[in-house]
Amino acid sequence: MMEILDPTLEVRTQPIAYVPRPASLAGKRVALIENTKYNSDQLLARIGEILKSEYGAAETRMFRKRNASVPAHEEIIQEVRRTCDVVVAGIGD
Repeated sequence: MMEILDPTLEVRTQPIAYVPRPASLAGKRVALIENTKYNSDQLLARIGEILKSEYGAAETRMFRKRNASVPAHEEIIQEVRRTCDVVVAGIGD
């Protein structure tokens, strides 16, 4: 007799709650969170320049995660909450 095993799991969905997006970036402080991958800092720096010059963002601040495979650490999250209005998270490669 042969036993057949199914290695798949039932997919569990988890709803994601998003905060409302601002109507405009004018005057907003933007956090740029990069993940340490090659060029992610350069990509986000360029995005930050565009957000300031074309969308009126007041300032940008770059934050660096410890590595690409983990969420932003608590120190980053707390600093962003205190000093920024919106967040852009990016990857490189």
